[in-house]
Amino acid sequence: MQFRTDARNGSKLSALGFGCMRFPSSGGRIDIDASERLITEAVDRGVNYLDTAYMYNGNEAALGEIFARNPGLRDKVRIATKLPMARCEATPDFDKYLGRSLERLRTDHVDYYLVHNVTSAAAWDRLRVLGFEEWVDRQKKAGRIANMGFSYHGPKADFPVLLDSFGWDFCQIQYNYMNEDYQAGTAGLMAAGKRGLPVIVMEPLLGGKLATELPAEAREILANAGLSDDPARLALRWVWSHPEVTVVLSGMSTREQLRQNVETADAALPGSLEDAEALAVEVAGEAILRNYRVPCTGCGYCLPCPKGVNIPMCFAAYNTSFAHGRYQGMHQYITASGAMVGDARFASDCVRCGACLDKCPQHIRIPDELASVKRRLQVPGLPTLVRLGVKVMSR
Repeated sequence: MQFRTDARNGSKLSALGFGCMRFPSSGGRIDIDASERLITEAVDRGVNYLDTAYMYNGNEAALGEIFARNPGLRDKVRIATKLPMARCEATPDFDKYLGRSLERLRTDHVDYYLVHNVTSAAAWDRLRVLGFEEWVDRQKKAGRIANMGFSYHGPKADFPVLLDSFGWDFCQIQYNYMNEDYQAGTAGLMAAGKRGLPVIVMEPLLGGKLATELPAEAREILANAGLSDDPARLALRWVWSHPEVTVVLSGMSTREQLRQNVETADAALPGSLEDAEALAVEVAGEAILRNYRVPCTGCGYCLPCPKGVNIPMCFAAYNTSFAHGRYQGMHQYITASGAMVGDARFASDCVRCGACLDKCPQHIRIPDELASVKRRLQVPGLPTLVRLGVKVMSR
């Protein structure tokens, strides 16, 4: 495993961090046994940074259970978890949510604590008014928080303002070769590096879109450049080639993904991407932009939808219809509706209540885009036909 130095405290952090949000699951619940095998193998292979959050349903508790099953494991890793900023309405809420996270994780401190999903300088100002800065100081002195940072999903212009608004110990941004000019972007990465802040990168594969979901045109470009064997490895190497990047988070749910990413992390040194590879990535990125219409990463923050619509899956099917053909997109859309389990919900079930809008880190106008999904993939009468079909098959 390659290690990179936290410039603020001198810690050696694994270049590859384990993003626990995508723990393997079964029947909609986290598979603790499978997750335990992944975490213990990851640590054995050198991974020492584990990222979770209060808002990841069942995630902190699952990680805490894994620590309880493996005495000594907690001392080998740095835990990163996140304060649900949107839920904090009064100063006592800071203690409440940190306390719950510590209880779930079965630990007495968090190594890297983040304000979750900061979308603007104004959002941060709201926390300051509640006395957040003084609270952090008290928690650090009490040993409950070692390092304080924030995860960012806001406009490019606000990011430098946030960097200078508090004595942050680190920051976390979305970054990949499709997002150089999105949110913090490359300019934000450089700004953080200039200030000596460790940068944790999330979504290096854009929710899988730069791995298994590449459009045919992009795959052809990479193939012509001799880079078709593993687009995921290439995308990760692109991120790691930036010396300002400290840790890259990957939501690994299989041993194959873990082993592949560990091997890639070991060799992906700063500046190691060759010029020909960088050029191929740039051209492939342009092709991806032409094919993917909705910038959804599948994070699931928008869920649950009050009407039961699987919003990320609807958008994935919609993008697939442009990248791989309308028929394949429609087939995926029917699967995404939940028809196979007898409780189908379609894009047409959206009532534009807006419950999803403030939750989306990508600032997608979800009701409008669901209307686009309906127009492209939902032929007249589809919901009725699917529901009738399910009834017939269930007899």
